[in-house]
Amino acid sequence: MSIPTTDIDPAVPAGLLGQKMGIEVLELSPARSVARMPVEGNTQPYGILHGGAHLVLAESLGSMSAHVHAGPGRYAVGIEISASHSRSVTSGWVTGTCTAISLGRTLTVHEIVLTDDDGNRLSTVRMTNLLRDA
Repeated sequence: MSIPTTDIDPAVPAGLLGQKMGIEVLELSPARSVARMPVEGNTQPYGILHGGAHLVLAESLGSMSAHVHAGPGRYAVGIEISASHSRSVTSGWVTGTCTAISLGRTLTVHEIVLTDDDGNRLSTVRMTNLLRDA
């Protein structure tokens, strides 16, 4: 088993999956992070943004924020995520805003709110990460 890296690659901060989905990180800190993702290319066969795409954006934000909080020589592992989807979207961009609920020594909890271009809430996600030593 390989140990995850403790550094976030600044060229691909949301990782390779995030890069494939077009995620752009706009702000990154333990307490608040923001990223956006295009709807185009991430839809269901029906033309609406895939629910899994909501979770990829949210989990990317929660994991990156937790990782930054963990600090050097440590890394974050997601142990729980839940989402409530309240609205669909068919075009434009989705913006995720990740806010810390709790930043502990061994656990972090973040809320990630996804909105459309008009500021309408699309999903509310809650994520818990376990912080480990590398």
